[in-house]
Amino acid sequence: MITRTRGDGKTQRRTRAARARTAPASLRRRALMAAGLGAAFAPALVLSSSRTVRISKGYGLLYLPLLVMEKQRLFERHARRQGLGEVSVDWTLLDGGNSVDDAMMAGTLDFAAVGAPGFIELWARARGIPNVEVIGVCGLSTTSLSLNTNEARIATLGDFTSADRIAVPGIRTSLSAVVLQMVASQLLGPKRFAQLDSITVSLPHPQALQALVRRENGITAHFASPPFSALELKHAGIHCVVNSIDVLGPLTLDVVYAPKRLVDAEPALVRAFLGALDEANRLIVQDRQAAAAIYVAASGLDVSHDGVTQMLAAPETRFSVWPEQLMQYVDFLYMVGTIKSRPRAWNEMFAPALDAFRPS
Repeated sequence: MITRTRGDGKTQRRTRAARARTAPASLRRRALMAAGLGAAFAPALVLSSSRTVRISKGYGLLYLPLLVMEKQRLFERHARRQGLGEVSVDWTLLDGGNSVDDAMMAGTLDFAAVGAPGFIELWARARGIPNVEVIGVCGLSTTSLSLNTNEARIATLGDFTSADRIAVPGIRTSLSAVVLQMVASQLLGPKRFAQLDSITVSLPHPQALQALVRRENGITAHFASPPFSALELKHAGIHCVVNSIDVLGPLTLDVVYAPKRLVDAEPALVRAFLGALDEANRLIVQDRQAAAAIYVAASGLDVSHDGVTQMLAAPETRFSVWPEQLMQYVDFLYMVGTIKSRPRAWNEMFAPALDAFRPS
């Protein structure tokens, strides 16, 4: 299900057929096919008084700054400050990097929030392809992913068997799937990084939470981010096997990216996005109560205001436009062959506007 929310508050819904992730080599074919579509959408990049900017958001607490931006209409405010006039925003709810990448390839998004490893793979594979080349805009969020299980016998990664099923938003390609591989590489050894891949199944976080708690569909574990991880651990019989920060440190989990042609043609639009996101981040730090209220109202999840406030107070949960430790992903993806070349430094993958950005 894709949910679109326009700047005027009206919501539009439409369903899309579930599509299995294609093999990595096909990503370049998809990009090349989308190049023609990209050219067709190029006129949309021309600023006008009726400009609509299309931004994706997600379910989890990782996307809170975007929810604050939407509620407070911060992008519209910063667009005016940049001299762009009246700009409206079309917010699209997408879960899973595959859905986000497909929407970006089809030319239906201007700014996309996605897991860092998915962005890095797309950046590497689309690099140099006209009309579909992408570039990072900024970091988004840092927190811990928790591998929770409903089986008392599972205490370590080595305890999982072929009978188990670990829910992740997308098999092998989603943020959770790649971070799980990175954790396995550290705990089981680099040659066994994919040991758990065969028992992962694709489920959006809300459905995975229900399946784990209710012991449905054979789900015995879920690699989740807040609030899902915290909600699961409140139930009897659910415990954490491992969390990502203990093994990998404080990685930026989600980033924001955009078509390179948009970033090159409309630098003021990028500056407006950075300013709006930074203001949202400062609101979260300065007023957790208000930020928690926005999340509870916007998420559609069964979460309490106090519970979200506690999650925001956790030291591992941070929001910043500047990403952390992205080269850790790059090195891993290069080691396992997901990407064939790697940048010399993380900022090679990001727009120059981020280097030049200074908070107001």
